[in-house]
Amino acid sequence: MSKFMVNLTAVNPIDRKRRTPPVEVMVDTGAEVSWLPKQLLLDAGIMPEFKKQFATADKRIIERDIGFAILTAEGYTTNDEIVFAEESDMSLLGVRTLEGFSVMVDNIGHRFVATVSMACNAVPDMGC
Repeated sequence: MSKFMVNLTAVNPIDRKRRTPPVEVMVDTGAEVSWLPKQLLLDAGIMPEFKKQFATADKRIIERDIGFAILTAEGYTTNDEIVFAEESDMSLLGVRTLEGFSVMVDNIGHRFVATVSMACNAVPDMGC
């Protein structure tokens, strides 16, 4: 697992003028989904769509609201699910967002490195 900090912004996908301020989040390749404070997401007009359960490091099962947002960090952008973090939760950038950004994590330099997305089965006769 690799961890370092970046600024993450969530943009309302319906009204792109509405967005959270940049939030310092931990890049956590052990986290599936990205987490931002609930109130910042609500203030940006990003609404909960459903709930999801998560297993914590101490083996508890917790439930949080999930919404949809356009996420940006370090010059990269993707659309993704976002967790409405409670006050006791950390703000995180998870691996699904990293995959959406098409980046790998440079553990030594604490930065993102652009990669090429795989399209093996998208084009006939690629030999994958």
